[in-house]
Amino acid sequence: MKDNNQDFEQQINIELSEEMAEGVYSNLAMIAHSNSEFIVDFIRLMPGLPKAKVKARIILTPEHAKRLLLALNDNVRKYEDAHGTIQQTSDDGTSFNFPMSFGGPGGEA
Repeated sequence: MKDNNQDFEQQINIELSEEMAEGVYSNLAMIAHSNSEFIVDFIRLMPGLPKAKVKARIILTPEHAKRLLLALNDNVRKYEDAHGTIQQTSDDGTSFNFPMSFGGPGGEA
């Protein structure tokens, strides 16, 4: 006989405030990690400005970082299936590299 606890999935109610729903634009992410966490800084780099500001910092456990990686891979694949391959070059056809003279943790995404 089937266990009644398996008949329904646990549901989580997620609240999204109006302010959070607006989102924050980021065009650079810096990633650092330790043995117990991953830190992802979402940064907005603006042309002609000498400083770039961290707009959000997300701290994840390694397990959640891997789940995020898998979810991003799945979503990029679905996006490319619907809209075509995402190009990783600048408008002039060369690879674009953000300047990495921000200080702070190393790594990039």
